[in-house]
Amino acid sequence: MIDDYGWSQALRQQFQTYSDAHVQADRDLSPARVTVQQRGAYQIVTPLGEMTAHLSGRFGHTAVDGGYPVTGDWVAAALRPGEGSATIHWVLPRRSAFTRKAAGPGRPVGQVVAANADLAFLVSSLNADFNARRIERYLATAWESGASPAVVLTKADLCADREGPLMEVEAVARGVPIHVVSAVTGEGIEGLRNSFAPGQTAVLLGSSGVGKSSLVNALAGAELMATGEIREDDARGRHTTTHRELLLLPNGRLVLDTPGMRELGLWQAESGLATAFADMETLATECRFTDCRHETEPGCAVQAAIAEGRLSEDRWDSWKKLQRELAYFDRKDDPALQAQNRKMWIQRNKQYRAGKKRGDWD
Repeated sequence: MIDDYGWSQALRQQFQTYSDAHVQADRDLSPARVTVQQRGAYQIVTPLGEMTAHLSGRFGHTAVDGGYPVTGDWVAAALRPGEGSATIHWVLPRRSAFTRKAAGPGRPVGQVVAANADLAFLVSSLNADFNARRIERYLATAWESGASPAVVLTKADLCADREGPLMEVEAVARGVPIHVVSAVTGEGIEGLRNSFAPGQTAVLLGSSGVGKSSLVNALAGAELMATGEIREDDARGRHTTTHRELLLLPNGRLVLDTPGMRELGLWQAESGLATAFADMETLATECRFTDCRHETEPGCAVQAAIAEGRLSEDRWDSWKKLQRELAYFDRKDDPALQAQNRKMWIQRNKQYRAGKKRGDWD
């Protein structure tokens, strides 16, 4: 049964290596994949069927931030088929992991939303909720995850003029597949379905109400998920998915549906941001000075591109905002970076005051 959920020879060898590294008592553990994660309880699929699972006391006590099982994870579990239950003892290394900054006050913590996805379908609706800046943020996190991103624009049947939104997406998602779909008319569904193979896992990521559950049903050709009507006041669909669930579609493909996220805080996504903004990274290397801040320095390639219309102000502002966000959380966890940042601003203020005295800023 787990073969249908992506179990492979490579995973089998990895599981054996991990089993050999543990004590003799752990040799009876079985591989399993987490299909549902909800408030400390899990549903897993095993060679003996589906079971309810909980963490072992030792694992629950020693696991660090991001180390607990999430939907999509492969785990080692002690099975009790007579009870239909199991105990999870450890998690296999993840092939990919979609991580965001956990919401709430206190020390920044990364929250793993989904694991072991081959593709990340970044879902945005083509109605009034469309936002290209949000897509940039999701792209940065998706590239960091290790999965291959694709942008999926839903509710095409509600969009009379697609040219504007499509141009915006093409400008921010360079080289990334873009699918325009409608769960109502079926437009684009077959192409999206054929973009991944049986046994592969695609995670659906997007804000509330963009039509992820309707998309799952359209890909499955069956009503697997509950869906909500679109609200008239803000053109958003009603929130229906309340937990993360890995679904095996009738065609053998796997879809990991996630609840809509009100916000997506970047978490340790430096390389993902660099990939999502490869155009910005390239421009920055063309500046005259290697330490260019891309503000008023002479020979700044970024400012030249903006002046010539080759780079939009919105994209430049978005890049700066996301860079500041990552730097903020790095500093919050690192006292040395905090001190370095204070020194930088003290130096900048000194330069500014000296410039005012000379009349440079009049």
